[in-house]
Amino acid sequence: MLVHPVVGPGRGVLSWTVLGDDDVPVVPVDRFLAYLSDIGRSPNTVKAYAHDLKDYWCFLGVRGLDWREARLEDVGEFVAWLQLPLAARSGAVAVLPSAVAGVSASTVNRKLAAVSSFYAHQARHGAQVGDLLAVWKAGGRGGWKPFLHHVSKGKPFRGRAVSLRVPAKLPRILTVAETQAVLDACTRLRDRFFFALLHETGCRAGEKSESVR
Repeated sequence: MLVHPVVGPGRGVLSWTVLGDDDVPVVPVDRFLAYLSDIGRSPNTVKAYAHDLKDYWCFLGVRGLDWREARLEDVGEFVAWLQLPLAARSGAVAVLPSAVAGVSASTVNRKLAAVSSFYAHQARHGAQVGDLLAVWKAGGRGGWKPFLHHVSKGKPFRGRAVSLRVPAKLPRILTVAETQAVLDACTRLRDRFFFALLHETGCRAGEKSESVR
């Protein structure tokens, strides 16, 4: 499968589509990506969605699944499949326990968001997608509403959302040499004091302003 750029007829707007192994656009994906372009999503966003859905379609092909018949358990397997090294996704190569995951948790969650958005679009246009997207998420004012409750005809299915925990990333801090270079570059004592205060206390710019009043 291949992600390929396309230009919308009559408008000259760059968009993207997904070609199957027969070099023909995958119709449901192509229509969804065209919809994203029509509502003004940037070409880079459409391209990212195209790559995410290409991966999903590759997974469906390996598993012999039709996109309309996929269930929540299949999405869970998709997550596990994404974390395999690229060479192992076809199933032809054994995976060692020490193998590095193919993508990060944040990338997996982004791809799941793309797949979820695709199914939401299909459901709004009458596609029968079963209970795949009927998972519970927090609603307004402390209540609970099923995801896509507005298209589920009042028959929500209590399921479990699929997502990975993303490790928190600590911000990078300046080294002693970098901090000294900043201080040495200050031409006014006031500026030097401010930067020294930030370094020593870790306060934010707004907190620094309050502390010197």
